[in-house]
Amino acid sequence: MDVELRQLRCLIAIVDEGTFTDAAIALGVSQAAVSRTLATLEKRLGVRLLRRTSRHTSPTAIGLRVVAHARRVLHEIDNLMHEATSGPAELRIGHHWSALGHLTPTFQHRWREAHPETQLHLLRINSPYAGLIEGTADLAVMRRPLQDRRFETAIVGLETRWCAMAASDPLARRRAVHLADLSNRTLLVDRRTGSTNAELWPPDARPATQESRDIDDWLTVIATGRCVGVTSQSVVDQYPRPGIVYLPVRDAEPVAVRLLWWREDPHPLTRTVLKLLTELYRT
Repeated sequence: MDVELRQLRCLIAIVDEGTFTDAAIALGVSQAAVSRTLATLEKRLGVRLLRRTSRHTSPTAIGLRVVAHARRVLHEIDNLMHEATSGPAELRIGHHWSALGHLTPTFQHRWREAHPETQLHLLRINSPYAGLIEGTADLAVMRRPLQDRRFETAIVGLETRWCAMAASDPLARRRAVHLADLSNRTLLVDRRTGSTNAELWPPDARPATQESRDIDDWLTVIATGRCVGVTSQSVVDQYPRPGIVYLPVRDAEPVAVRLLWWREDPHPLTRTVLKLLTELYRT
């Protein structure tokens, strides 16, 4: 038989009230129930916890240590109950490179106005699931399709596709480019988190590829002129960089922006976030 919380509460009540009679009053039970509960706890632990006299009750040496542990256990249980019943106090949304682009400040402002009780955290996490698997995010904003039945996704909006290139590149003087203009270039891709790879091109016109590790590495290599990159509008908004020019790719399909969450254990505010993001991208 395991130690029960009611037994610990009974022990604490006896110590705090000083007598079995007063403990029974504080707990709202009979004195006999208090005696039985304490006796069961002492039998379970195999030690004497209290010294009893006709007028007073005090803890034994081992009883003092058990009481101290019991107080900590009950305090943690109270914290657990408060956490579970007080509603979500924070919401962590993971993303790979660029959050929501130029919509990020608007989203943060509207969230703060509508849900001041829930603190919003936007976290850039360079892992395939943007922190969901690791437990560091409750929801994730993704710009790549994901085939994993553990998760549910919904498209909240579309973003145009842009080419990032060195300012010294001959194409940088144009107002826009097409996919065919990039077929003979080396495309810099992040296979874990990037939104574009060579499959965007027809099979017979795909560019060579080189891998990068994250957004900072991606931008640094492109600035050298060795590679070009193709990405979403949000990266253009979030990462203006000296030495790099962004041009729209006229004939490339847009990037779908998705919200991702655990299918069996969604955050309580998932639908609220989904609705707000969809409204922002629609307008």
